[in-house]
Amino acid sequence: MRVPDRAPALPAAVRTRLEAGTHSVLIDTRALERVRDRFDDDQARALGRFLANAQSPNTLRAYRTDWTAFIAWCLAEERTSLPADPVDVAVYLAACAEARTPDGRWALAPASIERRAAAIAAVHGAHGLESPTRAEVVRLTLRGIRRTRRARPRRKDPVVLATLESLLSHRPPEGHPGGIARRRDTVLLLTGFAGALRRSELAGVTFDDITVRTDPVGGATTLVVELGATKTDQEGRRGHSVALPRGRHRHTCPVCALADWAQVRVAHLGGGAEAVRALLVGTSGAPVAPVHRCGSLTAADLAPLADGTGRPLLVSVSRHGALGVRAMTGQAVGDVVKRYAARAGLDPDDFGGHSLRAGFATQAALGGAADREIMRQGRWTNARTVHDYIRSADPLDDNAVTRLGL
Repeated sequence: MRVPDRAPALPAAVRTRLEAGTHSVLIDTRALERVRDRFDDDQARALGRFLANAQSPNTLRAYRTDWTAFIAWCLAEERTSLPADPVDVAVYLAACAEARTPDGRWALAPASIERRAAAIAAVHGAHGLESPTRAEVVRLTLRGIRRTRRARPRRKDPVVLATLESLLSHRPPEGHPGGIARRRDTVLLLTGFAGALRRSELAGVTFDDITVRTDPVGGATTLVVELGATKTDQEGRRGHSVALPRGRHRHTCPVCALADWAQVRVAHLGGGAEAVRALLVGTSGAPVAPVHRCGSLTAADLAPLADGTGRPLLVSVSRHGALGVRAMTGQAVGDVVKRYAARAGLDPDDFGGHSLRAGFATQAALGGAADREIMRQGRWTNARTVHDYIRSADPLDDNAVTRLGL
């Protein structure tokens, strides 16, 4: 492996090993399959016991993938993966930093490389071993990678209200089978946006988590969604929840969207695909009435679905309108956002599942919401994170450049 000019940022021992040559960290699929078999048999159980109650499922999946890749590299290099020598770990991480895809781009971001180091540390901890990542040679290597691969993380573009309406305008038509995906995707987009939900949180919502509340004075219907364990509350101790109020317009109302989607799910629960077809076939080609339907939504309407079994809010929908049983994944949520962005003529690479959460903060800031209000709905604990969104929403707000008299 050729070592670029920026290699002096690495420790001498690591630089020497890289110059001598090392196998690619981008191992072929067949090699990875053999490693997975070995990992499953020998180490998955111990790692699972160690991490199951300390990390989110997403983190566990990521660590599994990262540890598998490290074992594959060690096998190719004829090195010991457990316990790993600190210099071997440092060389591996440096090789990760130099790996490129066939089109010349960096294969791994610095954050991904640090996650690989964290996975190596976790597996060693699972076996009661000292983590090699604590060694100075590894710490210096990671520091050198951060310095030479210094880059601001690329954030997904926010889906602000105007963008959201554009996405909604490209939904499938009402009727069967398009109306099924239309209603599911409407709930997905509006709940993710209004609730400032992470994609994993949105994918994890069940009907049991949703409470219908009616204002005793004005009669407006509000949904309260209990989130349970979240990224910043992985043990679910704080009991985070978000409120989804009645929207100003029918087509952007989260409560109406849930009422439409629950109607489909109840029909499917009672009569299967034929009942859903019968429900939707009469709506084909008919314009959606602009009148809200959320005022009539009650807890009784959701009762067949909120039966204590954890029935997921969002499930897969095939192109033929077949409803799945399992919950959508966070990745699938992001794919839906990307798909609608592409339909709206936007670059899908600029959008993802986080765009809905970012869009909430950005739109709220544009609407004049205070930091405290934005942080409450978004469950942010650091005001600086919110300020980043506010600056992207209006870079001239509270900025002295507007007072220069230019």
